[in-house]
Amino acid sequence: MNSYAWVLEPDESYEVLNNKHDTGYKYLLSVKRVFVQLLKSFVKQSWVNDIDEDNVENINKSFILNDFKGKEADLVYKIKINEQEIFFYVLMELQSTVDFQMPYRLLQYMMEIWRVVLHDTETKHGPLVTKRKEFKLPNIIPCVLYSGARKWTVPLNFKDTLAGIERFDHHALDFQYILIDISSYNQNELLEIGNLVSAVFYMDQKPLEKAFYDRLKDLLSLLTNLSTSDYDLFKTWLKNIMTKGMNKKETEVIEIILYEKETEQMIYSLEGVILKAIQEGKAEGKAEGKAEGKAEGKLDEKMNIAKKLMDTGILNLEQISEVTGLSIEELRKL
Repeated sequence: MNSYAWVLEPDESYEVLNNKHDTGYKYLLSVKRVFVQLLKSFVKQSWVNDIDEDNVENINKSFILNDFKGKEADLVYKIKINEQEIFFYVLMELQSTVDFQMPYRLLQYMMEIWRVVLHDTETKHGPLVTKRKEFKLPNIIPCVLYSGARKWTVPLNFKDTLAGIERFDHHALDFQYILIDISSYNQNELLEIGNLVSAVFYMDQKPLEKAFYDRLKDLLSLLTNLSTSDYDLFKTWLKNIMTKGMNKKETEVIEIILYEKETEQMIYSLEGVILKAIQEGKAEGKAEGKAEGKAEGKLDEKMNIAKKLMDTGILNLEQISEVTGLSIEELRKL
């Protein structure tokens, strides 16, 4: 490590953008332990295991270009890993379309970080410090958090965006950024991870719009396992992100999560609302059909919900019976 500490002073003029994903993801990832949780859960590199939250520092400075303010947000962290200080630059890509100039923009942001490091270091330690042989620029790990529905097809290596690379490969500038594509994760994988970040990713995946109640059912057991502090963060994110553009019934579900103080009561209330919504949806979608078939379908749905409630172990049979409409005898057969 070089003899002089790298300097990157917070920017007092930094402004938080009024974008729903910015107020959501930036709010969450500005909490150090949540940022560390993101890296350890979704970055498959051995060095993430060496990250200690006590050695993580959030730098309150933004490097977003004027043309992209309102479309993306960023975070800068300085992390000491095995006595080596490294900057992590996280760009939150909020556009619905894939931008193939992303590697170039990342390079611009990285260059600006190095420029500020040089300036701040010279200001603090003197102009000759950065000209000494032992001084080296800090390593910057660029990361992209992408929340769009379309598959991310931008090259991960910068040199793959350059023309004529086949002949001049050894002379080309290159770096590789870390991509965290929210929509690419399997639903079961997110539920298995079972932490705050995976819960947020699960709720924010675009397919959720088509299966809101079905997916929320599976999320309930995950939410009950979150710590109080993580659950409070999840509720704040949910309020900023999920309530906009929702219909009355979906908003009712979100309000239960936000305002029910007791976990048991939250589960009880949510299952009732979800069951009702599913039943109404089936009634609307199957205006025609045999009455017997409808009854069997509803019974199966009730049975499935009852099984999930019984697996949580939170409600007793009488409470589950009240939620599902099934008799105690039917529940005991399960």
